[in-house]
Amino acid sequence: MRRMEHVELTGNSIVAGHDVPGEGPVWRGAVAATGEARGPWLRDASPRQIAQAARAAAAAAREFRALPAHRRAAFLDACAEEIEALGEDLLELASAESGLPRARLTGERARTCGQLRMFAALVRGGDAVGVRVDPALPGRRPLPRPDLRLRRIPVGPVAVFGASNFPLAFSVAGGDTASALAAGCPVLTKAHPAHPGTCELVARAVTTAARRTGMPAGVFSLLVGRGTEVGQALVRDPRITAVGFTGSRAGGLALVEAANARPVPIPVYAEMSSVNPVIVLEGALADPTALAAAYVASLTSGAGQFCTNPGLLLLPAGEAGDAFRAAVAEAVSGTAGQVMLTPGIAGAYDEGWGRWAAVDGVRVVARGVPGESPYAPGPVVLECDAAAYAAHGDLAGEVFGAAGLVVRWSGTEELLALLEGIEGQLTATLQGTGADLATAARLLPVLEERAGRILWGGWPTGVEVCHAMVHGGPWPATSAPATTSVGTLAVDRWLRPVCYQSFPEALLPGELRAAGPLGAPRLVDGTLAPGAATDDHRDGVPPRSASGRVGA
Repeated sequence: MRRMEHVELTGNSIVAGHDVPGEGPVWRGAVAATGEARGPWLRDASPRQIAQAARAAAAAAREFRALPAHRRAAFLDACAEEIEALGEDLLELASAESGLPRARLTGERARTCGQLRMFAALVRGGDAVGVRVDPALPGRRPLPRPDLRLRRIPVGPVAVFGASNFPLAFSVAGGDTASALAAGCPVLTKAHPAHPGTCELVARAVTTAARRTGMPAGVFSLLVGRGTEVGQALVRDPRITAVGFTGSRAGGLALVEAANARPVPIPVYAEMSSVNPVIVLEGALADPTALAAAYVASLTSGAGQFCTNPGLLLLPAGEAGDAFRAAVAEAVSGTAGQVMLTPGIAGAYDEGWGRWAAVDGVRVVARGVPGESPYAPGPVVLECDAAAYAAHGDLAGEVFGAAGLVVRWSGTEELLALLEGIEGQLTATLQGTGADLATAARLLPVLEERAGRILWGGWPTGVEVCHAMVHGGPWPATSAPATTSVGTLAVDRWLRPVCYQSFPEALLPGELRAAGPLGAPRLVDGTLAPGAATDDHRDGVPPRSASGRVGA
């Protein structure tokens, strides 16, 4: 592992490899546990500086997309190496700014670097290019077919907005950045105000990796901004072609609105809110104590600050359900609050569950005790019946944190009605046994329409970074239900198909020629064909795969 020299924080934006002191409002980061200011003074990037970064990205776009696959892959690998080289300094800073424990951040760093390497392997393999070839059929009657060849090209500069709850894996060099760079798109990231120092450290690592591997300067920039002005200006810049966002529904919808209001609208891939319903079927209640312990562990993990947190649990009415509720009450009462990401998030959590508790028909099952920090409120579980839930739309919304709502149902028809009324979700989980398969089969078509990932058993807090993962879902869990922000399929968001008709071989892009340089599989006349052997690994690094599991 490379060892990076200690890096002093400056609070500056980093534009195309250069430090750029901001010209906007002045502010500082904060310690999550106390709210006290820490780190250097920061100044928001000005509209002029945002335009400068976007201009540099646009200037780099064609050169970056034209680089051989092995060079782009080497850049992604170098990003992982430089982040690892930050060592304990990165973990210490991220923990202070986010309140997250070092052990959790160690795992998150591994996931961040693992997904960078996973996308490097994808680039080397060439699969993302999506080559399709339909050879000419000059003798076909009644009309001949021309030679048709398809590849996917990068859309251009991408703006990335990181999440507060994942200062590494969903931030400056997180999944959106990794997949966009893998697609061949320059990236402009907005530093998250909840962890600006962490953002700067990681941005310097990416900048070093870009310089070390000979990338065009505008391939990556970091823009400092605490309010909405920087993000809005970034999305409105005409050189930005797509947006990746992870955060609140209000924030995501604001970016969607800004992107749609442009003279040339652009897509916003926003992962927003989700309550991730867990459906408990009768057979799962054979051991209510064990099930309750697993539920509370998932609900309270990371102070409940995962986008896959099980905020809604649908529980059968009756004695078995009552036993589960009693076990939940005992487990929750023995928990203590953890430091939340920011004082504002802690305050919103208390306001949110208090709003639930004020609804007629809702009662508190149990509360945990607050932690030592004033921003570590105790976990809470509340309960109501299906009628109360259906009558009060506010109960359907997300309370970000360790707050769970248990809704009691009687009979499959009432359960189906509840699920039909639930909006789009990132996940849905079925807890059952073989005795529940017939009921589950009736529920599954509804769940397929409502969620991007459906679990049988287990708990949704834990997202594997791999090829088959879907971290997405129907509106309003995301703004683009056909996509995912985790897994190699995430690269699809930043690629656009182009068809070349009747082109001479000399003008065809390399991937579309008779023996493409990537050696990737291609669809030839509708049949998958293996790629030819190539010399595209001349950087000496064979294809690799990497994955990691951290709650999301």
